[in-house]
Amino acid sequence: MTMFERAAKAIALPIIILLTCIGGVTAGENNLTFHGIAIQGYDPVAYFTDNKAVPGNPEITASYDGAIYQFASTEHKTAFEANPGKYAPQYGGYCAYGASQGYNASIEPEQFTIAGGKLYLNYNSDVRKRWNQDRGSYISKADAYWASQ
Repeated sequence: MTMFERAAKAIALPIIILLTCIGGVTAGENNLTFHGIAIQGYDPVAYFTDNKAVPGNPEITASYDGAIYQFASTEHKTAFEANPGKYAPQYGGYCAYGASQGYNASIEPEQFTIAGGKLYLNYNSDVRKRWNQDRGSYISKADAYWASQ
């Protein structure tokens, strides 16, 4: 093996690893913590029942669509397990506005909107305000983006 071939292999491996890591953050996948927790540990049912972001209890969990959800109570866990699609956030828990612009962005769990019986999360309060100004159009664009991935 020549020195050039050795150098090429030494450079190729880190590039392949990097591309694999980047590929893990694409549409169609969930926005999770390192430990696989959705919505940064917030209770998805509480958005609907309490109309606010409520931290979940790490001892009360359920899995859905490759993500682990945490709940503030066993009642919320039971409701989620009966109909997870009703409570799981749209676009894998990524920012709804970001999805409407064709990319995945992180969220602040406190920045949410319930619209049409669905949970939408946003990057921050400014983005949430912008998203809510033309929500219908942004939802259509985000739905199309998410379906195409």
